[in-house]
Amino acid sequence: MAINKHKIFCWVRRVLWSLVGIGTVVLLVAAIEKKDAEPCKGIYINIKGVNNIFFIDKKDVMDSVVSIEGRDPAGQPISSFNLRAIEGKLTNNIWIRNAQLFFDNNEVLQVNILESEPLARLFTVSGNTFYIDSALNRLPLSDKFSARVPIFTGFPSDRIILTAADSSLLNDIKTIGVAIQQDPFYMGLIDQVDITPQRTFEMIPKIGNNIIEFGDASDAEEKLHRLKLFYREVMLKAGMNYYSVIDVQYKGQVVAKRKSAEDITADSLKTVELMQQFASNAEKQSSDSAELQTQPADSVNMDNVMMRQSMQRDEEDSTSDEPKPAHVENVEKKKDSTEVKAKVPEVLMPKPVQPKPADEKPIEKPKPVKPKPVVKKPNNDY
Repeated sequence: MAINKHKIFCWVRRVLWSLVGIGTVVLLVAAIEKKDAEPCKGIYINIKGVNNIFFIDKKDVMDSVVSIEGRDPAGQPISSFNLRAIEGKLTNNIWIRNAQLFFDNNEVLQVNILESEPLARLFTVSGNTFYIDSALNRLPLSDKFSARVPIFTGFPSDRIILTAADSSLLNDIKTIGVAIQQDPFYMGLIDQVDITPQRTFEMIPKIGNNIIEFGDASDAEEKLHRLKLFYREVMLKAGMNYYSVIDVQYKGQVVAKRKSAEDITADSLKTVELMQQFASNAEKQSSDSAELQTQPADSVNMDNVMMRQSMQRDEEDSTSDEPKPAHVENVEKKKDSTEVKAKVPEVLMPKPVQPKPADEKPIEKPKPVKPKPVVKKPNNDY
């Protein structure tokens, strides 16, 4: 009986490859088992925050891992760790958006934490306050840091489970909050956003005594852009207190209501009251430490710098070939409101002339004295 050498060779080759595969698996399993038997040599925690602001710190994460494991992880066998379970329990913390755990080649437990990002701060009608993130989850206030985000007041509900109308309003808040944070000018200008009973929005600026009627959240970016143009082209020249109401809710235009005599009188009375209050408070303080301010000076300076930088960048961009948008209508005087054009002629104020004192006489310039001619005497020596 003839033996087929080719079949024998193929069979031997398959056996050898099978032995190599089995050996590789055995070595791999042995290596894994050896690594699992190794103790944890330490924990490295990396937290990714929002703009380098951390609402939780490494100690908080370490305490959570120790609490979940019920012991100090260092020195424990790697095989005793259930990394998926630890990740799930860490994400139960409202400030932890995502957690990833793994052991590196040096048997060090790597813990990567991604924090939740506050998008806006809300005040309810009852006085409660909280943050919301991009997923519209409620975030509590932190005793470590305060997020610099847009502030909304007058939210109608304190319930965790919201009605359809309140959920829609929360989405509108998210839309406006995202639009405000896109430009430092808006963050520096807008102090707070009030929610009206009609579920529209009114903005209170940090500079000036007026109200910005914003309407609903539709076309939020375009409305803010028109508002920025109005401040740059009109308010800086007319004065921050020249208008009582600035309305941007109508598409393609800005309607500004000029202050009436009643508004000016009310502002004057309010100013007098503030000055009297300041004077009263100043009397209670020592003369060398009396510092009266309505908000931190660092915050005011930072907001003003942000607004100036943003407007300076816009002025540089306006010198390019890109056509300037004409979002604001011509000047049309009415009884209650005035539509103001984005570009108005600049008014040059005359320089003040300082009066001379009554008893002061003009200084007369001394008359030049002509030198006398020199007369030479005759020489009589010869």
